[in-house]
Amino acid sequence: MDEFKNHTKLQKIRIKVSNIKIKSQYLQFGLIHRIQRKMHFALYGRHFGPDAEKRIKILLDHLSEKGARVSWCQAPCRTLPEDVDIFLSLGGDGTFLNSLTMVRDSGIPVAGINFGRLGFLTSAGSDDSGCAVLDRMMQGAYSVEKRSLIEVSYSGAPEDFYPFALNEVSIQKKDPYMIGIEVRIDGMSIPTYWADGLLIATATGSTAYSLSFGGPVVVPDSSVFIVTPMAPHNLNVRPLIVPDTSEIEIVLKTEGHPALLSADNRSVDVDGGRVIKIRKAGFSLSCVSFGRNSFFEALHEKLLWGEDRRNDRCRPGLKEQ
Repeated sequence: MDEFKNHTKLQKIRIKVSNIKIKSQYLQFGLIHRIQRKMHFALYGRHFGPDAEKRIKILLDHLSEKGARVSWCQAPCRTLPEDVDIFLSLGGDGTFLNSLTMVRDSGIPVAGINFGRLGFLTSAGSDDSGCAVLDRMMQGAYSVEKRSLIEVSYSGAPEDFYPFALNEVSIQKKDPYMIGIEVRIDGMSIPTYWADGLLIATATGSTAYSLSFGGPVVVPDSSVFIVTPMAPHNLNVRPLIVPDTSEIEIVLKTEGHPALLSADNRSVDVDGGRVIKIRKAGFSLSCVSFGRNSFFEALHEKLLWGEDRRNDRCRPGLKEQ
């Protein structure tokens, strides 16, 4: 009887081991299948000139040679195929910002290939077809950064106005009249701004519109908002940095003149007296990255940060004259 029990127990152990091996094989097969599955790129662009069309042809031929799947997107596009791996923005920073209105809260990573002028947010420069960047993505040699977004709300907002922004939300005069802007941060009032307008920027947006008004440069993964007045009529007003957990309320004093509310590159008219609420969005934008140093490289290459003839002597590969 004891021998029978021991034999039965041994059989059960063998069956369990066998099941584990089978499950392991299936898992390995599934993993290999996922690795070997061809990547699916969703492509989006706005306006293409003759030079851009040539680059796009090179790009598409390269993707075809690699066996990648391609879907073209046209704005407005609110739903993307569920199996899209990467959303490719073909253009400048404006095109990249528009990508948010299509990717939305899907979590699909966005990568930019610069077909525009500056292309600070893009991964590949204007002198590159983007093939090398695509190869790195298809090899999995990239990471995904989560970029914070701003949400703006107010009563009477148009239904077709997408209330989320990657760079900034701005409120500015529409007529040639200075406006007053009352601001409360987490319920605490700060002195009224008398200016052409006010913008609330994310860390990502610190190198965009805010920079033009003397705002600071902030590393993209910083959890802050930048409150920057636009041409303030006061000598002692400076940009203010607050945590991005803050809730900001803005009340306009326009004396009957309309104002313009913008979320990145999308704008609507607003009347004076409106209470505009701004806070961190409940989701983020996933951006393809090739290393943390790429931000500092972009500062140097695209915004000429630290450009000084004395610094040339310190660069590797350059000889002192």
